[in-house]
Amino acid sequence: MKKFLLISSLALMLVGCGSSNESGELVGVRKTKPFYQPDPYGMQFVPMGSFTMGIGGQDITSGNLAQGKMVSVASFFMDETEITNNEYREFVNYVRDSIARVLLAENGFSEYQITQSKKGVVYENPIINWEEKINWKSNDPQYQSALEELYIPENERFFGKKEIDARKLNYHYSWIDLRSAAKKEFRDGNSYDYRQGSFANRPQGVSDRTTYIHNEDINVYPDTLAWIHDYSYAFNDPLTEHYFWHEAYDNYPVVGVSWTQARAFCVWRTAKLNRYIMNHGGRGLMSEFRLPTEAEWEWAARGGHQLNPYPWGGPYVRNERGCLRANFKPMRGNYIADGGLTTVVVAHYQANDWGLYDMAGNVAEWTLSAFDPSSYNFTWDMNPDYQYNAKPDDDPSMKRKVVRGGSWKDVAYYLQVDTRTYEYQDTAKCYIGFRCIQPYLGRNKGDEPKGSR
Repeated sequence: MKKFLLISSLALMLVGCGSSNESGELVGVRKTKPFYQPDPYGMQFVPMGSFTMGIGGQDITSGNLAQGKMVSVASFFMDETEITNNEYREFVNYVRDSIARVLLAENGFSEYQITQSKKGVVYENPIINWEEKINWKSNDPQYQSALEELYIPENERFFGKKEIDARKLNYHYSWIDLRSAAKKEFRDGNSYDYRQGSFANRPQGVSDRTTYIHNEDINVYPDTLAWIHDYSYAFNDPLTEHYFWHEAYDNYPVVGVSWTQARAFCVWRTAKLNRYIMNHGGRGLMSEFRLPTEAEWEWAARGGHQLNPYPWGGPYVRNERGCLRANFKPMRGNYIADGGLTTVVVAHYQANDWGLYDMAGNVAEWTLSAFDPSSYNFTWDMNPDYQYNAKPDDDPSMKRKVVRGGSWKDVAYYLQVDTRTYEYQDTAKCYIGFRCIQPYLGRNKGDEPKGSR
């Protein structure tokens, strides 16, 4: 009897300690504070909605690329302007400074962390102080020698000028190919075998999940020569020499950036924000910044209007006073009729009804979507998107990415919200820029978590 009472008491104690509440009801895990996603700086909220994609303008090229289709899109935040030179320079400077700090650490200008592996091999990893400023004008010969690798070799310098070698500004990052991982051949019969410590029945050529982790090394410096090679018989040398780095063009949209560079920028921007959140005791990481899909871009450009040909809603490129509404090529050879010769300062013209500037004109914009003339026919009607991760040796037709919005050098047709065109992902043009979006975590802005059941 004593043994029975002892066992019963222990059982009751274990049940009491393991219960989530006194009633024994299912209530879920410990409740946390309600989560509200803050508005990212410089972004506007675009609510979820449904619209007829591909309808509103005139297909003057008879390309039949914009075929009407009713679609629905989730809510998101979008940059109110294209990414500017000044903003993109922060990315370039981060890559430059990261390389410089590693070089300084490797040459004894930082402490080293020494770790030892199980096999007795000693690894030395430099501890980098990211807060300490780099003394680019240091008089210490050893300090300058440590940074010498970052500069253009002496035999390549123009007039002996010491400049950072843009060819060495490479950004390394990784990304997960979720679409490949979700394919049937990966999921079927691949349960984890705990006895063997491996996945069972793995398809041939697939070793583990690292198969779907891709590493990229992208040179981040814009192609400043795009102003010349895009227009061979035009004098654009001053723009090549000054447009990206000179403070006079701080608030102009960055150009000469390829699709791969734009994607790398989004990865860096996400890491920058999440690093700040973790360092300041944040509760959770935010969703990633990325390029908008073709459907998201068109929904944002329409500004809540249905069947409108332009972001401002009306059918004309001039307002009631006769002023042009965007920066484009309104007449043959008369580029300055709208107030600008090439690009102009962002937000120079009126925003659409969602507070987004320059969704038509100034510079065309990269989207996340791959280009296929018939993609409207096979993509889903909820958050439609067609993606193809082209490899360097793929056929050029597989490297096409959708470009939207028209630019300073385009006629009004390309400013229409439904006009589709494309460019190759590894090319850079002096008339293509980009802007980012951040998906909204939840149904729609303004939802009250306490009201859910």
